[in-house]
Amino acid sequence: MNPQGERWTSDHVLALAPDAPSRKAGSRLATPDSWPETGTRDGAVWGLCKGSGSKPYRTVVDTAGPAFTCSCPSRKFPCKHALGLLLLWAGEEGSVSGGEPPAWVEEWLTARRQRTQKKASEHVNGGPGAAGSPSAAATEAARRRAALRAQRIAAGATELEQRLEDLLRSGLATADRAGYGTWDETAARMVDAQAPGLAARVRELGPTVASGADWPSRLLAECALLHLLDQAFLGIDRLPPALAATVRTRLGLTTDTADVLAGPDTTVVRDRWLVLAQHDAEEGVLTSRRIWLRGERTGRMALHLSFGGPDRALDLSLPGGLVLDADLAYYPGARPLRVVLGTRHADPVPVTGPPPGGGTDAALAAYGDALRDDPWLDTWPVVLTDVVPIPGQGGEPWQLADADGESALPVDPRCTERAGLWRLTAISGGEPVTVFGECGHRGFVPLTTWDPAPVAL
Repeated sequence: MNPQGERWTSDHVLALAPDAPSRKAGSRLATPDSWPETGTRDGAVWGLCKGSGSKPYRTVVDTAGPAFTCSCPSRKFPCKHALGLLLLWAGEEGSVSGGEPPAWVEEWLTARRQRTQKKASEHVNGGPGAAGSPSAAATEAARRRAALRAQRIAAGATELEQRLEDLLRSGLATADRAGYGTWDETAARMVDAQAPGLAARVRELGPTVASGADWPSRLLAECALLHLLDQAFLGIDRLPPALAATVRTRLGLTTDTADVLAGPDTTVVRDRWLVLAQHDAEEGVLTSRRIWLRGERTGRMALHLSFGGPDRALDLSLPGGLVLDADLAYYPGARPLRVVLGTRHADPVPVTGPPPGGGTDAALAAYGDALRDDPWLDTWPVVLTDVVPIPGQGGEPWQLADADGESALPVDPRCTERAGLWRLTAISGGEPVTVFGECGHRGFVPLTTWDPAPVAL
């Protein structure tokens, strides 16, 4: 177990891998023969791995981060040696025995602790070398940068408004002839304006035109949402603070984790949080990890989102089925969902059996209620109880139907090729099951069911 009490599994370890080849190579190294020397203590795992050279590779993992170091030349992070060591450690009990860390291990762990303590001290004291709050010069420089970016975004939003007006004046039918190039060029202009949120929404207009029958109505709806976001930012000073925070987020303006934790108006909720699902996805050169949680006492939903890349591991892994007694700090917004993990008050413990939920009507009502606060919201997390999966036939979509047959939710068409739907059907066997997922305007995206332990879909 790591210092937080999590018993790591092979799935937990493999979720840290930067890519599929690393997972495969790490699995091959998860044997005692590859590691003539290993050890573990206080959440640290280390070992010497046989390599192609005369000297073995020195590998250390601090599971509290997790953080990794290895003497191999690989630029992947974590490398195959760190993955292999963790897989060996997470396997049979006693496969990596406890002991005193060698000097090279202790040296790295000590340096890491010092860096962590220094960062914490800087956060408390307001920055490097500061005795209190950040210097007036640094604060003024940050203010000027924020003001300059706001001016650029406003200029981009104004330009986008003109392009939307031109589209409507010439008629939506002209969009079918323009092709993707027009939207890609407009999206590039929004990137230049430092508004990645606007750029992402503009890029979606091209596929909308090619989305089949009734595409004009869908294009009009997307254009309306873009217009609403433009106008919201151009008049952001007149918006309530929570809605203004939502608009900034939708435009791509981020809030630092430290600012969320230290913000005077931050909502911090302590609860026993059930891990509903963990899902990784490739987003360009980055890997995103989404961990959904539900408060046992409050019933609140939460989403922990992190990103990893070739030189940065994903910073948290929580397998489904754990309950975590912790503080979660919510990012500001009109309908808060994303969180930062704060203080952990107890070791996580596994639980079996599904959480409470509701029917399909309740799921639609929850999404509609959230949409009222955040009109740009694509989905909202919900737990469906007593639903039966119904495979699509003759071009009809899959559905999740209430056991009484009164209502049903269509499954998001983008999920129909996933093996998870057939896994859900096999677990159900025609009987009602509990399913966690995201309910949105495209349909329902199933992520977890229970049998009775959680099963990822």
